Formats: sequence, structure tokens, C-alpha cells
Amino acid sequence: MRVACFLPMRIRMQPGELLIGNNLFFYNLQPVAAAKYGWQVTFSGQFKRMISAQQKTDAAKKLDKVVFLDRDGVINLDSSEYIKSWSEFKFIPRSIEAIKEITLKGFNAIIITNQSVINRNLVSAEGLEYILNMMKNEIKVGGGLIRDIFFCPHIPEDNCQCRKPKPGLIFQAQKAYRIVLKDAVMVGDSAKDIECARNAGCGTAVLVKTGNGAEAEKTLAEKKIYPDHIAKDLYEAVQWIVKIKVG
Repeated sequence: MRVACFLPMRIRMQPGELLIGNNLFFYNLQPVAAAKYGWQVTFSGQFKRMISAQQKTDAAKKLDKVVFLDRDGVINLDSSEYIKSWSEFKFIPRSIEAIKEITLKGFNAIIITNQSVINRNLVSAEGLEYILNMMKNEIKVGGGLIRDIFFCPHIPEDNCQCRKPKPGLIFQAQKAYRIVLKDAVMVGDSAKDIECARNAGCGTAVLVKTGNGAEAEKTLAEKKIYPDHIAKDLYEAVQWIVKIKVG
């Protein structure tokens, strides 16, 4: 799970102010706690990402057949009050089965999600990690695999480079796994997801009607941005992806 992103400026956060080398900002955690999330502090006080043996193996292999998934409104029911705890997290029917199908067909599922609950101070980094780990475990029990999760903690006013529809999160994933983006698929329920896919250069973008899908169709049409396919839900989206990518 990646809990960092690129920022062009110095940002003051609670419980302290952290400016990371190369503009890589690790938010809301004291340096002593950063190692829990895969980072170490260098002698200069900067954060350096620690890569696990499995992640090194994945990166060395280069991931093919990548499907980027939004989370809220695609995998789980979205909420105007945000998802602040595991008890509020409810899988959309057939979403676990859809990710199982992705896995069985040899695709690699990577979640790309805006999670401003962090900078809205609604959930701690530890709390979000717990929700995501529980989600991954349930998906694994159901036969699927989430290869990795990239998320943006910012609110729109932070003007970061990772909040969708900006392509920063996808670029982070591309760098980590040497993904050929023209061969990748993005599945989302919002206009931001489809715009993000186009901004990043993903070859295929699929809109699902769960979540904000109906509103997204209208917004995208007004902007003359069109997904390659519109599906009822993630399960139907996956059936279409398998058909065009595998045959």
C-alpha cells in the first residue's frame, strides 16, 4: 500500500510538518511511525521507500494485463459521509466475484483511489490501512488478489498532483511496476476516473453504473470525453474486459 504522493510545495500537517526529499510527502505520520508503512528515515531526515522482496520480484517481472480499479462506488458502496470504518464498508454485490475473475484470467488488479478522509481528519492513516487490509483479506478469501493500492490523501484545495482526475497515482504505479499504460485498463464510476485514465494514457477506460455512474455519463458527455465501455457493475465490466483482452 502506497501512502505517499508528489507535492510541489511545503505543506503543514498534523502532528508535524514533514518535507520529504524529491518532493515526496509522507503525510500525517511521525518519522518513527513511517516504517510501519514501508518507509525509512535517512541520515538527512528524508524518507526512503523500503521495497519488500515480493515487490522487487513484481517490479523485476514487469506487470502485464493490468486493471486499475477505483474503490468507492466500484468495489464497495460509496457514501456522501465517506467510509470511515470497516463497519461502514459494504461490498457491492458481485464485486468480489469480479476481482476473482480478474485474478483467474491472469490480470493484475491495482486500486487507484482518492481518500481525502485523511486530510479531512476523518480517519487516521492507521485506520485507513486497517480498512484496506480487511478489504484485501475478504477479496483474497473470495479467490481474488489486489496486487497493490495507490491512494491520494488530499482534499481538492491541496492542489496535489495525485488526486484524480490528475494522473499522478497511475504514474506512481507505472513507475513501480513498469506498466505499459497503453495496454492497461481503468475501471471507475466517476467522471474523474475516466478523465484520469485518459490523462494517464491508459488504453481502455470503463465506466460502471454503480456509485456515481449515471451522473458521470452526463458530465463526461458535456466534456466530450467518452469511456470505451459502460457496464452495469464491476462484474459486467470484467466480462467485457476479458472478452476484448483474452477473447
